[in-house]
Amino acid sequence: MHWNTILRTLGSIAVILSFLTLISGGIGLVYKERVFFSFLLSSSIGMGVGLLFLLLPVKKDQGLSHREAYALVTFSWLIACFLGAIPYLTTGVISNFTDAFFESVSGFTTTGATVLTGLESTPKSILFWRSLTQWLGGMGIIVLTVAILPFLGVGGMEIYKAEVPSPVVDKLRPRIQDTARVLWKAYLILSVAEFLLLILCDISPYDAICHTFTTMPTGGFSTLDSSIAGFKNSYAEVVITVFMFMAGINFSLHYKIISKGITGITKDTEFRWYLGIIIISVLLISVGLIGTYSNALDLLRDTFFQVISIVTTTGYVTCDYEKWPEYTRFVLLFLMFIGAMAGSTGGAIKVLRLMLLIKHALRQVKKLIHPHAIIACRVGETPISEGIVSSVLGFYVLYLSVFALGTLLVAMSGLDMISSIGAVASCLGNVGPGFGVVGPTFTYKELPEITKWVLSLTMLMGRLEIFTILVTMFPFYWRD
Repeated sequence: MHWNTILRTLGSIAVILSFLTLISGGIGLVYKERVFFSFLLSSSIGMGVGLLFLLLPVKKDQGLSHREAYALVTFSWLIACFLGAIPYLTTGVISNFTDAFFESVSGFTTTGATVLTGLESTPKSILFWRSLTQWLGGMGIIVLTVAILPFLGVGGMEIYKAEVPSPVVDKLRPRIQDTARVLWKAYLILSVAEFLLLILCDISPYDAICHTFTTMPTGGFSTLDSSIAGFKNSYAEVVITVFMFMAGINFSLHYKIISKGITGITKDTEFRWYLGIIIISVLLISVGLIGTYSNALDLLRDTFFQVISIVTTTGYVTCDYEKWPEYTRFVLLFLMFIGAMAGSTGGAIKVLRLMLLIKHALRQVKKLIHPHAIIACRVGETPISEGIVSSVLGFYVLYLSVFALGTLLVAMSGLDMISSIGAVASCLGNVGPGFGVVGPTFTYKELPEITKWVLSLTMLMGRLEIFTILVTMFPFYWRD
């Protein structure tokens, strides 16, 4: 393996995170919190690790194979999560490494599952840091590194495919570094737009930037214990709903909107499915909630918000959906598995894969009637190769297998079945809140330590779409 290239990339990531840690410490200075030196210590550790790796000699051959790309992405996310845990420990906000690592993994994977309580009394610098980790993880740590540090020479389709959550990767520009920059520019523009609109909704600049950092990556961390409901601001809820919806759209389509206008998105088959799933889910849940709201607008606002929050795997809440009728919670559980569009910052299986699974099933039915017919799977007018269909089927089987195994392990630790299913479905889909003891009004703090490690691995596998993490676990992967 090209360990030189891999270690230099890890070093660059560590250095970037060390600077961002200092920025978070600076937020503490603004609010006169006595945590700057704790952040300085965290930054120094990250800088030390980064410089150690960057001092390695440069080799001319920087190319990476598919196998090395998986190792680079896996190790990059692991080192980011370990370094991201340090500020929680040095500031004393979290006292043990298991909880700190869980919170860090939840941040970078944009899951939003938390062990913190009493957020209103938590240092603002820490809340800013965990929001920032979600914003970084949303578009991808490696994608950011490739975009701003092309001198590393690690830019390649193998790296991009291993990190970007999509079965079909759109290459918007000839060079992958340029594609990465285009995606980050779209991400940044939408983030600035949401921040400004939240300011206009009478949200403080601090809360506005923290919630922007956790909306666009569909992360869900909030600065309030009661999440978005704590604002008691219907205008802010509408703004956040709109931007969650936009974050659930393939970011390649955002680029096409700029270059081709709105027709670039309305003609997209996956987008129409995404919109249709949301509308059908809202109608199903609204029927079950009739009579529980005195105002129809409040009912629709809460329903739209919660459906979009779950299907985009953001995890914000404006109400306790645990009190909703039983079947409406089943709809939400189903949405946790579906997720948003491929190429978005959302997690779970993705709408595109669901489309291909349904189309493949219908094709098999047609072949029973016409066994000699050649029927292609299509997305719109575009035929999908059998290799991609096979990959989608493999991913679906692995996703359900990881879910089943994870649920079994979590249940063995003592959780009831509903809570186990909700926790694993939520963490694997990078949603955040689940059901039962990890529902929208609870945290993951009281779970056993072994359960938190299982869920941490589940969150990483969900964010990197299982294959990237799983392939590095097999002994044959490490054999020459």
